[in-house]
Amino acid sequence: MAKIKEVIAIAANTHNILSSGTHIIGDVTAEKDLRIDSTIEGNIICKGKIIIGTEGSVIGNIESVNIEILGRVKGNLTCRETLILRASAFFSGEVKTGIIEIEPGANFEGSCIMFTEK
Repeated sequence: MAKIKEVIAIAANTHNILSSGTHIIGDVTAEKDLRIDSTIEGNIICKGKIIIGTEGSVIGNIESVNIEILGRVKGNLTCRETLILRASAFFSGEVKTGIIEIEPGANFEGSCIMFTEK
C-alpha cells in the first residue's frame, strides 16, 4: 500500500516535456508545467508554468500563469504573473502580463499591456 502512495506522490510532481525533433500542428492544453523544446504551430493553454527552451519554437497564442522564453515565439501571450525573456529569446506579438523581465540580448518586437491591481 505504501508503494502506491509513493507512486501517486511522484506522479503528482511531474511535468510535461515536448522534446526537440517533435513537431505539433494543433492546440495544446496542459494541467501542469510544460517545457517545450519542439516546434508547435497552434495555441497553448497551461495552468502551470511554460518554459520554451532554446530549441523551442511556437507560432500561436499562449496563455499561462508564468512563461519563460529562451527560444522563439510568434503570437500573443497572456501571462497572469511573470513573463521572462532570456537573452536567447525572440518574441513577436502582443503581451498581457503582470510582470515582465527582459534580459539584455533578448529580441522583443511588439507591444506590452501590464495588468494593474485595483
